[in-house]
Amino acid sequence: MPEIIETTVYRLDELSDAAKEKARAWYRESGFDYDWYDAVYEDFQRIAEILGISLKTRPVRLYGGGTRQEPCIWFRGFWSQGDGACYEGSWSYAKGAAKRIRDYAPQDDALHRIADVLQAIQRRNFYQLRAEASHRGHYYHEYCMAISVERDSPAWQDMTADAEGAVIEALRDLARWLYRQLEREYDYLSPNEVVDETIISNEYTFTEAGRRFG
Repeated sequence: MPEIIETTVYRLDELSDAAKEKARAWYRESGFDYDWYDAVYEDFQRIAEILGISLKTRPVRLYGGGTRQEPCIWFRGFWSQGDGACYEGSWSYAKGAAKRIRDYAPQDDALHRIADVLQAIQRRNFYQLRAEASHRGHYYHEYCMAISVERDSPAWQDMTADAEGAVIEALRDLARWLYRQLEREYDYLSPNEVVDETIISNEYTFTEAGRRFG
């Protein structure tokens, strides 16, 4: 037989400090139901292009029934061990990448180092190195990228002894860089003031302990 249960609900500003933190945590975990990371992805695609990385794409179904191509970029964050970002794509020599990345991001030393490493290792291998990066497993971080490196030499020359390790580490460094940008963007969008304003404007209600009610 149906029963009517009365529950007292609270607005954010009526909660204790501890309950407010629980309410904010709920919003940060489930309230970001839009593509807040689009600008970071767009920036990363441009940087990848400069460095000589052609990102793979995948079809994504639209609400209207069609599809669109999105880059193969994934991330998980930002609270647990094992969080991170990864991508899929193919890399080859890009002329002038070290200078172009400095023109594009003049203050970003991490990107400068990645470009310098890739250019230096290409130079030692007569600009014949190529690499493929693919995602593997159920997690999303730099070590979920399976990276293969080869030298496309007409004379069948082997790559230098340091080439494979240097390329793999540089491409993983780029995944680490991407994760830091995503984390920075997330932190920018989710300070307490912004979260509180959003919760209040949407008139969300909570139990006394800070659990979402309606």
